[in-house]
Amino acid sequence: MKSELPVFTYQTRLRLPPEEEVILDDYAELMSRVERKLFAAMSAGKNPNDLKAEFLTTFGITARQFNAIRIQLEGKIDSIKRRRVNQIEENKSRIQELEKKIERLEQQKAKPLIIHLKKRRLFSMQCKLNNLISDHDMGTVRICFGSKKLFRAQFNLEANELTSHEQWQSEWQQARNNAFFLLGSKDETAGNQSCTATIQNDSFNLRLRLPNSLNQHGKYLTISDIKFKYGHTVLLANLQDCLTRNYLIKIKDPTYKEFGQAISYRFKRDKKGWLLFLSTSLPEPKWITRKELGSIGIDINADHLAVVETDRFGNPIKNKSIPLNTYGKSSQQTKALIGDAIAEIVQWSVCSQKPIVLEKLDFQKKKTELKELGYSKYSRMLSSLAYSAIISHVKSRAWRFGVKVEQVNPAFTSIIGRVKFAKRYGLTIHESAALCIARRSQGVSEQLPRHMDEIPDGKSNHVALPLPERKRGQHVWSLWRLVKKKLSVVLAAHFQAIKNRSPSRSPPACCDRENPLGFCW
Repeated sequence: MKSELPVFTYQTRLRLPPEEEVILDDYAELMSRVERKLFAAMSAGKNPNDLKAEFLTTFGITARQFNAIRIQLEGKIDSIKRRRVNQIEENKSRIQELEKKIERLEQQKAKPLIIHLKKRRLFSMQCKLNNLISDHDMGTVRICFGSKKLFRAQFNLEANELTSHEQWQSEWQQARNNAFFLLGSKDETAGNQSCTATIQNDSFNLRLRLPNSLNQHGKYLTISDIKFKYGHTVLLANLQDCLTRNYLIKIKDPTYKEFGQAISYRFKRDKKGWLLFLSTSLPEPKWITRKELGSIGIDINADHLAVVETDRFGNPIKNKSIPLNTYGKSSQQTKALIGDAIAEIVQWSVCSQKPIVLEKLDFQKKKTELKELGYSKYSRMLSSLAYSAIISHVKSRAWRFGVKVEQVNPAFTSIIGRVKFAKRYGLTIHESAALCIARRSQGVSEQLPRHMDEIPDGKSNHVALPLPERKRGQHVWSLWRLVKKKLSVVLAAHFQAIKNRSPSRSPPACCDRENPLGFCW
């Protein structure tokens, strides 16, 4: 169904004369002010639908413009509530780790000042957690329009390179009034009633319906000769689909329902000028991948992506670890790194005509799992791991190239890969997990191996583990759950023994890093 199609966003920079920039500035200031007023009213417990008539009269806006503000604001509120659940879990995990660290320091009789500072940090984290839980239970949402960072900058002007409070206030107002959103709908002209697009000489013309309160600028603002660097041809085809719908409606052709797309626009001002973001869904592509040929599994990690391709029987035929360390990178650098890595994987899938398989897992669970595997040195990398961004990049690019993406249950993939496949195929434990992810999409059962003599520990060594007792009628995951519990105990003792071992003894060669089958792609 078209309603289930993914939404893609394209952007371009507008080249506008000064008089048109002034109109957009006034438009953004009005819409931002309405959004803040609406948020204050909603925070007081009022229903936004009951406020619609009052806001239309008071601020001189159209019903469609009010709906765009309401939906944008509801999206922000919902995002904060969803994020807060993860923040509570993250803070609980950090508090538990800090309590254990304080306990160890007290046992080791560390310096009193160090313990005191750790306890102060613990108290601060506990207060933050209590505030989050209180807001979550009461349904309270806090939004600082303009960002908390810039708001706090007024209290320390020199550190934030500000010469006066007036300069700060100017930047504060610009940050609060620098964008507005125009909601689209399939049944509106050209997909959007507030911003109507037309095609002229292979480019876009946009006609903005201005709010009634800005009648000093006229009723409409027309922006001409708009082109997108990426996706321009696709967007032209999408707009033509909307115009076809309008034509069929005029001639009363009943097939008009098969045409048309909602097109939403966001205008945002930065230091260089105005940016235009166009969001719309794309038609379903012609799929080129076939699961019966095999699949490509991806295991997302703190500093790399482990990728394994399987044949139709679930056996690995190619593997690769793609570096992806986003720690210390800006948001744009992170996007570029993710884009390059995903482009390589999607091209791999296009050449092999095999679908991509991912874990159906949220970030918090993934981070917890990586910590449990003994990778505490990756804690900083994990904090910057853009897990959801990687998932969205994979789905977005794969859709454009006709590559299907499947997400599977991630239960015990790391344990199964480590125990069953790492030594057998000479894979790293993460590549072994990627192999399990790919095999799970193919419906391959993962029975326990007959022998588990050498299990890689992920740190240039291995451990031994006895097999659990098998029972009739017991699900295979129950057995793997027992293996996971036993392996955690064995690894803890193993690492403790290595820590206490003399540094003069060198560890044996790592069977985890060897690749005797030559699978590297």
